[in-house]
Amino acid sequence: MAARIYLLGVQGRFEIEKMPVTTLVTTHSIDRLLTDSAAGATAMATGYKTRNGMVGMSRDSVVFKTVLEAAMERGKSSGLIATSSITHATPACFASHVPSRSQHSEIARQLIHQQVDVILGGGRQYFLPQEMSGSKRSDSLNLLKMASGLGYEVVNDKKQLERITSNKILGLFALGELKQGTLQPTLCEMTRKALEVLGKDPDGFFLMVEGSQIDWAGHDNDFPALVREMAAFDSAVAVGLEFAQNNKNTLILVTADHETGGLLITGGDVDGKNIKVDWHYTSHTGQMVPLFAAGSGAQSFSGIIDNTDIAKILANLLGLQNFPKVINPD
Repeated sequence: MAARIYLLGVQGRFEIEKMPVTTLVTTHSIDRLLTDSAAGATAMATGYKTRNGMVGMSRDSVVFKTVLEAAMERGKSSGLIATSSITHATPACFASHVPSRSQHSEIARQLIHQQVDVILGGGRQYFLPQEMSGSKRSDSLNLLKMASGLGYEVVNDKKQLERITSNKILGLFALGELKQGTLQPTLCEMTRKALEVLGKDPDGFFLMVEGSQIDWAGHDNDFPALVREMAAFDSAVAVGLEFAQNNKNTLILVTADHETGGLLITGGDVDGKNIKVDWHYTSHTGQMVPLFAAGSGAQSFSGIIDNTDIAKILANLLGLQNFPKVINPD
């Protein structure tokens, strides 16, 4: 809200705030009031709580099926987008399973092995073999070459992304995180391309889009950065809402893994130009986060829910059977 008031005044509204259904979500992990992104995203993706730091797994390292994986089993296309490394905790939790979020190289391997149709973001350093410049892998596995062999078109800049027509895209636009104001694609542009590609599937699709660096602005108590990242994210939401308007079976959800920084509005004018804010923390808090919903099935989200309910409701709307589900080891 603070970013919106600063940009648009108290009467303005972000596209997010125009979505017709709003609810509140509790975010604690299985044994901590304050979740991290790995436990928070695991809950949203699988319907199960876990410990902080764990990706798509129980505290005992039992693998949970994700709603994205279940949707793929039903023949739907899938996509992951982030402005961080695509191996960062939130995108990782929708299509990989590791005991520690720090296992970026293994997460990268699993994302390719899962054959998520559209993968866009940063983190190229985890897909390069160790002998190549910029690599952060400790082996000679070349995931870009592997991806090409699986039918992916591999792109690394904005112009290549604009031109591509393939139904399988691996776009890694930086060794690490993406940066605004560069020749890299924006979150809005990546979202538009993903919807263009995934929207061709008559069986539908599941797409997760993260404005990753909103959280980082909270950790840094950097209000200008928060405003910039929120504006960029809202532009991506606008693309999604436009798509939903033209494709009536589409559901759009907007929420967060957790709150970060404890930001308060402490003063200012109604036009927002002299807004005063106060940060209370440099890490995550236990505050509930909002969830906004629009489109087909949006009314299924109401009241106060837990983050695990998100995956369960989505699974029900998608007609997925036996979900949540533990994946039995081979």
